[in-house]
Amino acid sequence: MAENSVVYEGLFILDANRFARDHESLPRDLEGFITSAGGEILVSRLWEERRLAYPIRGQRKGAYWLTYFRLSTQKVSEVTRQCEIKEGILRQLFVRLPESLVEHIVAHAKGETLEEPEPEADVAEPVSEPEAAV
Repeated sequence: MAENSVVYEGLFILDANRFARDHESLPRDLEGFITSAGGEILVSRLWEERRLAYPIRGQRKGAYWLTYFRLSTQKVSEVTRQCEIKEGILRQLFVRLPESLVEHIVAHAKGETLEEPEPEADVAEPVSEPEAAV
């Protein structure tokens, strides 16, 4: 993996009709675009299927596919171009993730939880209430 590779979140709107006929073909193609560009898939899964706000290429329903991957910054435009010419991919969006959030976001996408380190704090002794005078 190249030294200037970063983690991206890729959100793809897939043609819901094609996706319903073959649940594996389009996601496999997406992952192939990324790996052929030298990327590494961290998580790839269906987010949801829903009605689109407006028709895209005549489609009124889309399957939202969420992918987290590590890729060189120079190769993102190559993957974008492949997605634009692939029939069945209606739209795509890539967002570069801050390195400090990658571990937590990827774990959440996998359905895992990370153990938070216990904060090291000086524990003060509880203060007792003064007794009320009678």
